[in-house]
Amino acid sequence: MTHETPRPSAAPKSPSELRIVIIGAGMSGVLSAIQLQESGYDNFSVYEKGTRIGGTWNENTYPGLSCDVPSHLYSYSFELNPDWSHRYSPGEEIQAYFENVARRHGIPSKLRLGQEVVRCVFENGRWEIALADGSRDSADVVIAATGVLHHPSVPDFEGLDRFAGPQFHSARWDHSVSLEGKRVGVVGTGSTAIQITTAVVDRVAEYKLFQRTPQWVMPQENPLYSEAEKKLFRDRPETLRALNADIRLLFTEGFSNAVVDADSPQLAAIHEACEANLEESVRDPELKEKLRPNYRAACKRLIISGEFYAAIQRPNANLVTDPIERIEESGVRTADGTLHELDVLVLATGFRVDRFVRPMEVVGRNGVALNDVWEKGPFAYLAITVPEFPNLFMLNGPNGPVGNFSLIDIAECQFAYILQLIERVRSGACREIAASREATRRFDAERREAAKKTIWTSGCQSWYLDADGVPMAWPWTFDRFKDEMREPRLDDFDLR
Repeated sequence: MTHETPRPSAAPKSPSELRIVIIGAGMSGVLSAIQLQESGYDNFSVYEKGTRIGGTWNENTYPGLSCDVPSHLYSYSFELNPDWSHRYSPGEEIQAYFENVARRHGIPSKLRLGQEVVRCVFENGRWEIALADGSRDSADVVIAATGVLHHPSVPDFEGLDRFAGPQFHSARWDHSVSLEGKRVGVVGTGSTAIQITTAVVDRVAEYKLFQRTPQWVMPQENPLYSEAEKKLFRDRPETLRALNADIRLLFTEGFSNAVVDADSPQLAAIHEACEANLEESVRDPELKEKLRPNYRAACKRLIISGEFYAAIQRPNANLVTDPIERIEESGVRTADGTLHELDVLVLATGFRVDRFVRPMEVVGRNGVALNDVWEKGPFAYLAITVPEFPNLFMLNGPNGPVGNFSLIDIAECQFAYILQLIERVRSGACREIAASREATRRFDAERREAAKKTIWTSGCQSWYLDADGVPMAWPWTFDRFKDEMREPRLDDFDLR
């Protein structure tokens, strides 16, 4: 039953008595641990199946890896970093940032590395948690910080297992394989493939990029920050805060709020800039047309690169647009009959973005399995909570702003909201809290209607779209997201 101002239904607990489990030690998991600690909660553990924290920045180590959000925006608001090397800093630097932040806040003592959670079952008002090694835990509250771009998507190419040379997904890069002087093929044209292209093309004898769909490329320089600039940021933190605020405003007004309005003038300007980049950067008319998308810029995730067009025009580079028919022992056979002989094959084919907490088994009230609830696609009220799964809160869950804002900003807003829900349980106002079915249905209907106005529905196939062709991402402005995250509307929750 739902109450606007519920009466206390359980004895209040101290922050030390409330047991909390965080699943995942990536950006969101580290944030959760720090913020819990800052709020006085110390009875928590962070389970991470990897051997290090960092999430996607630990798992992805491919050449050229960087974030497509400016580094001074992709930073915790309480840990702005004066020492970023570039506007878009490399992945290993981002990984080191998260490790250093966690260390400064004493989080390592809370980490349970190399321990994978395989099952969470809600029984008798608590979450019973099973781990892959057979050990168990239980918690009053579970925070799922399991990430989005996490489970590699591997195409079902005929003969993939027959390839004689090294082959691997970009998110599982094999650094024991030398690329020097080799014939290298990369499948895909998303951000990862473009970053790999610019990083390795000059190291290999022959480079082939297998393109299914061309991408719009937004030219962006990636300048170094000088030692003088970094010293200024260290000595005068207010300049760093001002830079962060300026970048946030530009990013929000110039891109984030634009993509949710397909008719916005900002999107028209972005498209013009991408078209001009293609026209001015690619000399060969045939190659230019192969690289020209037939959809509007930002319909798919926009590629940020100032070097890709130059890289793909190197004498040893070749863009292959014929569909892949099969993989053979010596290379890739395309539909035109050509065998592209390769020494190394890399699949930069993205991720299964519908997994979220899965393959972990999650069972809520009355034996309801999350897998069954999500059979037609994942959903959550405000991207955080699912009906009948009380005291389970997700960071960057389904239908969140994964495609249009800095995920750190999103996670910080979400955690402040989650903390208010946790406080309802701790204070004794309720034992269990989850979004109501009605509120979730209403939110989903509004989201689907608003999605029709976004750029993501303007005529392309992308990982933003679900099986029905509806964008899975947040379809409103960042201001609306911040407003929603300011305070839970308790009328929308089932409190018991």
